[in-house]
Amino acid sequence: MNERCRDSESPNEKTVLLLEPFYGGSHKQLMDTLIHGLNDGRKINSTFLISLPAKKWHWRARTSALYISQIIPKKHNFKVLFASCVLNLAELVALRSDLSHIRKVVYFHENQLIYPVRKEKDRDFQYGYNQILTCLVADIILFNSKYNQDSFLDSISKFLKLQPDFRPKDLKQQIAPKCRVLYFPLKFPSLGPLRDSDNTVLHLVWPHRWEHDKDPATFFHMLLMLVDAGLNFHVSVLGESFSEVPPVFAEARTRLGNRVVNWGHQKTKHEYYEILRHAHIAISTAKHEFYGVAMLEATYYGCFPLCPNALVYPELYPNECLYNSEQELFKILENFCQNPNLARHMRHSLKMDFKRFSVEYLLNEYKHVLLLD
Repeated sequence: MNERCRDSESPNEKTVLLLEPFYGGSHKQLMDTLIHGLNDGRKINSTFLISLPAKKWHWRARTSALYISQIIPKKHNFKVLFASCVLNLAELVALRSDLSHIRKVVYFHENQLIYPVRKEKDRDFQYGYNQILTCLVADIILFNSKYNQDSFLDSISKFLKLQPDFRPKDLKQQIAPKCRVLYFPLKFPSLGPLRDSDNTVLHLVWPHRWEHDKDPATFFHMLLMLVDAGLNFHVSVLGESFSEVPPVFAEARTRLGNRVVNWGHQKTKHEYYEILRHAHIAISTAKHEFYGVAMLEATYYGCFPLCPNALVYPELYPNECLYNSEQELFKILENFCQNPNLARHMRHSLKMDFKRFSVEYLLNEYKHVLLLD
């Protein structure tokens, strides 16, 4: 994979321009899914991907439009542009006027208007402002959840009040008609029969990125409360870690000792899924979540999900999966520790339609948006 483009064929043969300034994690997963799905069965591939490595997110959001404007071929036959919201689409179109007349679709994995910061004074206004400009230029705006869409639209006016004066007006009315919710498409590979599943000790899993917005401090606080209460459990702390890992991880690893059965990012998806299949409970303590691929995967592969009754979770999960306070979460975990089989039973009786999150179901929707059906 080259940081400029994936395709060696002439761009004149392509109709869909895919732009991803942060090609990693769910951003990479979506682009790869679209490339495979849109080109499946076609004699000539219709997609042309330009991407940058998933590093230095803040710089990608600030500067990628100019770089990408120089990489997009001057001669092309693009009919549709599809980009993630990391890209400042307004800057790109201003720099490349030849793209102004093609169908422009932007996908919001998250939104910067309500992205949590430790102190409001630390919020970088430019990131949210760039996303508003992107929406004004786009023809279609896709959000990965209704929560993401509604929180963005409802926050525009408040966000712009951060400006001291000369604030634009009526932007929500301009943007809202172009918005729609289109869930992130997930692949759920079949793994065969489950063997050697231990139901004598509760196995908890935390499958999230090792970052502050997922609130690992609250998660580990819950576990140490269980330890202090003399309760037995195992834990797998999975997910990706980056250059700056919150110190709570190292502290918790030491204190949890032999209760830890898996620690850190797994080498393969297969290994990751197998851990999920053997775990009983997947826990989120997130302060920020617009969709939550990791929790949906964990639930699909057999974990009973415990999520805050906030953010995107009430949109995706039944009430029995939602907790309202740390005290309530502790009581639930205490009960499960004493009866691990209860977690298995509750997961088996959980009514969730995973079809609506699947690639097979959603791909036609994406094709329709991109005018390829």
